[in-house]
Amino acid sequence: MHRKSDEAVAIQRRYYMDTASRYDTMHAREGDDDSWNLTLVSALLRAIGAQSLLDVGAGTGRGVCYLQSALPELQACGVEPVAALIDQAVARAKNQRAVFVQASGTALPFHDGSFDAVCSFAMLHHVPNPGVVVGEMLRVARKAVLILDSNRFGQGPWPVRIAKLGLYKAGLWKIVNYAKTRGKGYLFTEGDGIAYSYSAYDSFDQIAEWADRLMVMPADPGTARSWLHPLLTTGGVLVCALKDVDT
Repeated sequence: MHRKSDEAVAIQRRYYMDTASRYDTMHAREGDDDSWNLTLVSALLRAIGAQSLLDVGAGTGRGVCYLQSALPELQACGVEPVAALIDQAVARAKNQRAVFVQASGTALPFHDGSFDAVCSFAMLHHVPNPGVVVGEMLRVARKAVLILDSNRFGQGPWPVRIAKLGLYKAGLWKIVNYAKTRGKGYLFTEGDGIAYSYSAYDSFDQIAEWADRLMVMPADPGTARSWLHPLLTTGGVLVCALKDVDT
């Protein structure tokens, strides 16, 4: 299993290395390229008085640079394992104070509670063990963890959405997904590279144990037409976990 995961990570990193110069165009309208979501995140950071921020899986630095511009006093740092993407991020941030570090989200090179806020944008569905990355994010965060990512339960026709939720709650989803992906556990596309079946709700219990306050909001445009919103109505969600700490 570990060898399969390592191979998948290597494939994904080669994909990003090969597409680094086209990354922004290929991944337009993802989490860190959506002005509405970034405006909301910047408002939340302002509300908690965040002075430092870490973006895990920063890519070409779109999210970091936006938030640095919106909050000029913010000390912003981005972590990204692919050197070619860091080169793009550094070029983008040449007139800003943002810093980029080459490192993996599975082992963040920072002390506990190093940042007021830690975020990730459309990154967790690309890693084989998102719980490990989320655990690291929670470890180095002091006030907030913000995760904007996919939500499998809000994708597909309604019968499919309900079936996926039922299988997940019954503990059978991994088996079904294993069969669906022919034992790989992931799908590969030219537009997104390797993608795993992930919902930000998969990390709900892990985050809730850390947080004093937890909010889940739709990341996709649309109208709430059900009390199951956003669990079964949106393909992407923003999870906001907040800790009450003395400032």
